[in-house]
Amino acid sequence: LGDLGVTSVTPSSVQLHWSVPEGSFDSFTLQFRDAQGQPQALPIDGGSHSVTVPGLSPSQRYRFHLYGLRGEKRIDRVSIDVITGTEEPEEMLLPSEEQKHEKLQTERPPSEAPMVQAVLGELRVSSVTPSSVQLHWSVPEGSFDSFTLQFRDAQGQPQALPIDGGSRSVTVPGLSPSHRYRFHLYGLRGRKKIDHVSTEVMTEEPEELPLPSEEPQHEKPQTEAPTSEATPALKDMRVSSVTPSSVQLHWSVPEGSFDSFTLQYRDAQGQPQALPIDGGSRSVTVP
Repeated sequence: LGDLGVTSVTPSSVQLHWSVPEGSFDSFTLQFRDAQGQPQALPIDGGSHSVTVPGLSPSQRYRFHLYGLRGEKRIDRVSIDVITGTEEPEEMLLPSEEQKHEKLQTERPPSEAPMVQAVLGELRVSSVTPSSVQLHWSVPEGSFDSFTLQFRDAQGQPQALPIDGGSRSVTVPGLSPSHRYRFHLYGLRGRKKIDHVSTEVMTEEPEELPLPSEEPQHEKPQTEAPTSEATPALKDMRVSSVTPSSVQLHWSVPEGSFDSFTLQYRDAQGQPQALPIDGGSRSVTVP
């Protein structure tokens, strides 16, 4: 494992990156203690070299340990200390301030403009569930070093999610059902905000999941349906790894293809949760 470095820090999240100068690992595990001192472990795919850790507390020192694994054996480890940002890193723009912000962008003298102007396309909604929203956007001109998605949670607290400059979509988990959110996506070069787009989304009402006794009735017609050409099929869902606070699952699609997946489950309080997943994915980590 190469050095564990920090890509970005907000009051509620940290983005870390690392390299693998020699060999390869089957998977990684990031371990740390939360603000209450409870141990947390996040399983990471062996092909990944970065991770965003959400749900942190502001102005808090965290010590992160990244383990490289082969099978279930820990081969190497690197660590880093990070302090999260202060409570209000930068006040989110109110509607009246957005107009002033956009006006400044328009009136900027050409001499101060970057060599290649970077422009954000419209922020659109890919999917909505009671507890999450998937957003996507385009960059019709130029490029950005990174993005930041800002919004206020159901309690009115500002949240900021750092996003890699190569990404064009993001899933925001942990939202409240039947709640209206306003999302602001900023395109950055270095630490400077170059452009921003916004959208409003209402999360769905909680969906009642089928009870175990209902599931056979639901599955029976599926089994008896006549098979048609290229009928997509899901193969058994299996567990890749389990920690006290997360589960990593994987599956295969032996026939056909799906546009997307949805993972449903009930949390520890019995509330239904739904996580939208891209159709090309074959694994998911539930934190």
